[in-house]
Amino acid sequence: MTVHLVGAGPGDPQLITRRGAALLARARHVVYDRPSMAEIVALAPTATRHCVGKHGATPAPPQAEVNALLVGLGRTGACVVRLKAGDPFVVSRGGEEAVALARAGVDVEVVPGVSAAVAAPAAAGIPVMVRQRTRTLTVIAGNDGVEEVDWDALARLGGTVVLLTGRAALPRVLAALRAGGMSPHTPVAAISAASRPHQRTVRGTLAHPPSGRLPAPLTVVIGDVAALDVTSGGMNMAWDNTVWDDTVLG
Repeated sequence: MTVHLVGAGPGDPQLITRRGAALLARARHVVYDRPSMAEIVALAPTATRHCVGKHGATPAPPQAEVNALLVGLGRTGACVVRLKAGDPFVVSRGGEEAVALARAGVDVEVVPGVSAAVAAPAAAGIPVMVRQRTRTLTVIAGNDGVEEVDWDALARLGGTVVLLTGRAALPRVLAALRAGGMSPHTPVAAISAASRPHQRTVRGTLAHPPSGRLPAPLTVVIGDVAALDVTSGGMNMAWDNTVWDDTVLG
């Protein structure tokens, strides 16, 4: 009895791991959260599909129901894949589901995936860590509990901040960072549908955030690196170009 918690990566089916794709190919059941994951779910052509996420006006079922579904499917002995966006243990309830399965005596295999925390910025040409400017990366879950974050401490730390699943919380997050002392000129980049054909990136600053209601999934990068787009050669010209010199980088 095993349930496989598989990280789907940022959205492009080509970015799922080989192990994840192999498990989907032989899965009898696939449990997933978003209708937008259809292209990845299609890698499991013979599986019964169980969508347990919010769909339009239909709310997602309580987590306890999802846990019970996974336990029940796991006990059948069939190949069960619990597909999670990004990585199963990054801004996800994969940890809760793994604990519930283990307590029920169902084995769990965790198949890591590429988290949108690093994949979405990369798709937009943003390196989340450039050692000449930032040596810290903080990932924030924006779907709940943002009030519990010590925003003053985070503003003092600086570096790169990545906000996941935080479209609704974004105004509060940016206001809290400004109140904590982070410069209002700090660059901000909002990346919608990273790695998909309709990917879009909108840039702004802490004081003048990216405008427009970009569709989910949305990843927001806050910090100096958010002004970069290395895929097009676009750089924040306020940076001293010598930081890119080989004699410095070496």
